[in-house]
Amino acid sequence: MNDLYDLDVYSWAMKQADALRRRSANEVDWDNVAEEIEGVGKCQAAELHSRYVVLLAHLLKWMLQPDLRGRSWEASIRIQRLELARHLAENPGLKPRRDETFGGAYQSARLVASGEMDIALEALSETNPFTLAETMDDGFWPERKAPL
Repeated sequence: MNDLYDLDVYSWAMKQADALRRRSANEVDWDNVAEEIEGVGKCQAAELHSRYVVLLAHLLKWMLQPDLRGRSWEASIRIQRLELARHLAENPGLKPRRDETFGGAYQSARLVASGEMDIALEALSETNPFTLAETMDDGFWPERKAPL
């Protein structure tokens, strides 16, 4: 079964799903099944991180470029907030990792915002100017703050 996993993951997955449904333990490629299931969990955590990056980057742009604010930035902020809430509701096991994931996402968001605003990375604070609660608050729209 390991050979099939290495050659054709799709066919391997279909055979494994069938074996699991039939409760045929001797046909299950346990190590690779466990690895794949763990991968599903990692994908859910990666989505949480990615959505925080997009949301934080747009909040930075909203705060630092008030003359360029538009419906697309507003829509992106609203959508990310909504989708983050949905993702956490569908994956409550991620809730204990929110703070850590949010904290790690800021450095990536800083890079994204710097590139999209065409400003030096050093112009943006190394520490996140937003709290998790502010970031997720539908009523929070940051005004221009002192230089970051």
